[in-house]
Amino acid sequence: MDLTAWTLEEKVGQLFICGFHSLVPDEQIRTLVQQYHVGGVVYFRRNIASVEQLAELSRSLQSLPRSKPELPLFISIDQEGGMVARLDHEGMSRIPGNMALGAANDPALTEEVARLAAKEMLQLGINFNFAPCVDVNNNPANPVIGVRSFGERPDQVAVHGAAAVRGYQAEGVIATAKHFPGHGDTAVDSHRGLASVPHGKERLYQVELVPFREAIAEGVDAIMTAHVIFPAFEPEGTPATLSHRVLTGLLREELGYGGLIVTDCLEMQAIAGHYGIAEGAVQAIEAGADLVLVSHTLAEQRAAIERVAEAVRSGRISEARLDRSLERILALKAKRIGSAAQAAAAATATTAPLTPEAESAALLRRAAERSVTLVKGAGRLPLKSDQPVLVVWPELRHRTEVDEPAVHQYTLADALRPLHAQVSMTVIGTQPSEEEIAAVLEQSEEVDQIVVATYTAEGEIPEGQQKLVQRLQQLPGKRLIVISTRNPYDLNAFPEIETYLCLYENRPFSLDAAAKVLVGELQPQGVLPVSLNQD
Repeated sequence: MDLTAWTLEEKVGQLFICGFHSLVPDEQIRTLVQQYHVGGVVYFRRNIASVEQLAELSRSLQSLPRSKPELPLFISIDQEGGMVARLDHEGMSRIPGNMALGAANDPALTEEVARLAAKEMLQLGINFNFAPCVDVNNNPANPVIGVRSFGERPDQVAVHGAAAVRGYQAEGVIATAKHFPGHGDTAVDSHRGLASVPHGKERLYQVELVPFREAIAEGVDAIMTAHVIFPAFEPEGTPATLSHRVLTGLLREELGYGGLIVTDCLEMQAIAGHYGIAEGAVQAIEAGADLVLVSHTLAEQRAAIERVAEAVRSGRISEARLDRSLERILALKAKRIGSAAQAAAAATATTAPLTPEAESAALLRRAAERSVTLVKGAGRLPLKSDQPVLVVWPELRHRTEVDEPAVHQYTLADALRPLHAQVSMTVIGTQPSEEEIAAVLEQSEEVDQIVVATYTAEGEIPEGQQKLVQRLQQLPGKRLIVISTRNPYDLNAFPEIETYLCLYENRPFSLDAAAKVLVGELQPQGVLPVSLNQD
C-alpha cells in the first residue's frame, strides 16, 4: 500500500487499539474508527452477551464506513483461558488456563487447546489474541500473574508458550507473547502501581527472557510490553513499555524480533499515574512500540492519538518512524486477516455452540483430568463412600441489592454429588467472617470427612480462609482435604495440612476431575509447576 497517499491522521490512528462500552458499535467506537482512524478494537466482557451478538458486532465493526474501507480492523481480546477469559458465555468453550496446562505438562495438549480457542475466536470475528502469557511466575506473592503463567521453570514456560503460539497462528489468529521482558517476579500489580524487577542481566537472560526467545524463534506475530522497570536494561528507571533501551535495544536489535510490539493498556496506573496516558503513548512509540492500547476512556483515547500526531508535526517523532510501524501493521493484517470484507465474512457464528460439544468436551475434560495435582496425602484418598462429606465452598458474591442471593455457580459439591451418596455443602465468602467460620466449625461436628476449597484471586490467601483451614485442622478425628481452586500457593499458609490438591481454576471440568479424584475414579496426574512450602 502506497503510504504517500495517507494523511498523518490516518497513519497515527492505525497505531492505536481502543476499547468501548457497548454490545453494538456505539458513538465512542464509531468516533474512534471513523474520525480518528484507529487500527483496531479490543473486546472486554462488557462487549459480549452471546455468540450471535458478538459475531454480529465484529461484522458491524469491519463494515463501518471509513477512509480506508478495504483495510480490516484488528479485533483483539484477552483470551488466556482459565481465570482470565473474556469468552466465557454459553456456547463458547471454556478453555483451561496456563498453569493448569503447565501441570498437565503436555505441549501437544497446550497446542490443541490453543487451536480450539483460535477456531472459535475466528467464528466470532476475533483475529488478535493477547495470549499466551509467557511470564515465569517464580514469585508466590505475585498479585497479577499467578495461574496466568505456565509455571516457574523457564524451560517449561518456553515450551508451552511456543506450543500455544503455534496453535493460535496455525488457525489464523495473531498470537501475542506477554509481558516483555517478564512480569512474573513482581509483587506489584501494574494495573495499580509501578513494579520493578531488580535482577542483573545474567539472571534475566537465564529466566525471564527464555520464553520470549522461544516465542520469537517460533515466529510469534506480536509481543506485548510490561509496565515494569528493569534496572539492568534501563538504568534511568523507565518502565519497559516506554524504554527505547528495552524495546529497541534489547527486543529489536539484540533478540532480533521483527514482529509487532504492542503496549499493555496505558490506562493502567503504572503508566497513567506516573506519566499520563497521552505522554505515555508518545514515549511508547519513541521507544519502539508499533501498537498502543488504550482500553476504556474516550477522552483519554482522543488525547493520546492527538498527542502522537502533534509529536510528529513538531518533529519529536519522525514520519519515517511512524511508517516503519505502519508497514509492520499492514503486513500483518494482510497476512492474517486479508481485507475488511474477508474479516467481516469470517465472523460466521450464528448459533451456539461454536464447537460441537462432543468434540470440545472431550478435549477440555482430558485437559482438566491431566491437570489435577495431588501435592500431599496420597494415602488419605479416596473418601470413604459410606460416610458423609461436608464441602466448604468459597463463593464470590455479586449483589446489586443487600437481600439479593449470591449468584449460583457450579461448585465442587455439584460435581461430587453424582459420585458420592452423602454430600452437604456450606458456602462462605472468599473473605469469611468470624461468624461464617464459627458456622462451618459447628457443621463440621456432624461429619468426619471435610473438603475445603480455597480461592485466592491475588497475592496471599485471605486471612479468613487461612483461619478456617487452621481451625478445622485442630478438630480431632476429622479427615480434612484442602483443594486450592486457583492459587496453588495457598498451601504456604498451612504447610502442615496432610492432604492437599491443586486445580488452578474453579471451572466445571476441573471440579468434575477433582470429584473423580476424591472418590477414586481418577488418579491425579498433574505435576506441580511451582514450588510450595511443604512440611
